[in-house]
Amino acid sequence: LQSLDVSNNQLRELPAALADCPRLKEANFRGNQLKDKRLEKMGNSCQMKAILEYLRAGGRGKGKAESGREEARKKKREKQQKKDGGDGEQDELEEASKLLVKVLHVSENPAPLVVKVSPGVKDVRAFIVCCVLKGVSLKPGNALKRFLSTQTKLHEDICEKRTAATIATHDLQLIKGPLLYDVQPPDELKVIPLGRKEMKAKDLLRQLQLEAEEQRKQKKRQNVSGLHKYLQLLDGKDNYPCLVDAEGVVISFPPITNSEKTKIRKETRDLFLEVTSDTSLQMCKDVMDMLILKIAELNRITLENKEGSGSDNESDALCGPGNLNLSQNAQPLVVEQVRVVDTDGNLKVLYPSKTDLTTVSSLLTVIR
Repeated sequence: LQSLDVSNNQLRELPAALADCPRLKEANFRGNQLKDKRLEKMGNSCQMKAILEYLRAGGRGKGKAESGREEARKKKREKQQKKDGGDGEQDELEEASKLLVKVLHVSENPAPLVVKVSPGVKDVRAFIVCCVLKGVSLKPGNALKRFLSTQTKLHEDICEKRTAATIATHDLQLIKGPLLYDVQPPDELKVIPLGRKEMKAKDLLRQLQLEAEEQRKQKKRQNVSGLHKYLQLLDGKDNYPCLVDAEGVVISFPPITNSEKTKIRKETRDLFLEVTSDTSLQMCKDVMDMLILKIAELNRITLENKEGSGSDNESDALCGPGNLNLSQNAQPLVVEQVRVVDTDGNLKVLYPSKTDLTTVSSLLTVIR
């Protein structure tokens, strides 16, 4: 068994026997309401290898009998590997296939970026997690297109159509810190949306609503595309959240749009990553973990394939590095910690901390 698609069914559990399918490379479990919510989240975000490891470990809440059966399966696999004489080689291959990320701690950074949070965000969109990612290659071929496509798919999947969280990516070189995560009234908040001229937030939403109505009339259907899908997320809000730089420029208006000022371009090498949510801080961290993993996967595809002719196929990039040419000399991406503090300077969040990036540890080697 090499591929499996059981998406959008009524599965409540995944059989532990899947862990005994060594050739299984692709599986789609999306759209199933599993009893184990952690397993459901991994299935919706396409973490194939993590799912198999989780099942091998017995999953959450398994009893002694199941653990015993799993231990027996493990011994059987180890015995077979020794018989084949390939256990050492397999371990080396798996380790070499992992993507490398090096964490630069705040204490090691001469000019760390800081995000201050105003008290007003608590009642609007309370949670934010940020970091800096250096060494990204977006210039060759279709690397930038795949990068933007990956962000869109994460918004649809793990971010649950932006209802659980929203991602924003910026060109670090175009940002002046420190940053302020704040709220402003709709008729005072000014932003330069991607691909548009500067306007007030209330005018932007009104314009997007008109565009959405026009789309519906033209296509004669209820569904709309682009930013128009997310307008209802701000319904009933007296203030809107925004991320403001040291010059007073709004660089992000979640969950709607980034600013044209900090737009990612082919020449961009260093990224400022931002995830906001009104659900939970852990949701922000889980999404950020997945975002870093996906960027690392795309980066290795770009660097190893040289992107000479370019490709529009994003499926490999989004479902793991199974078909990649592996390079043991690959340079790690550098993730710089970013502190989120209150207006008095007290620490609220530090990302990535020692406990972060563990949800993707099966595919990522983190040098701390």
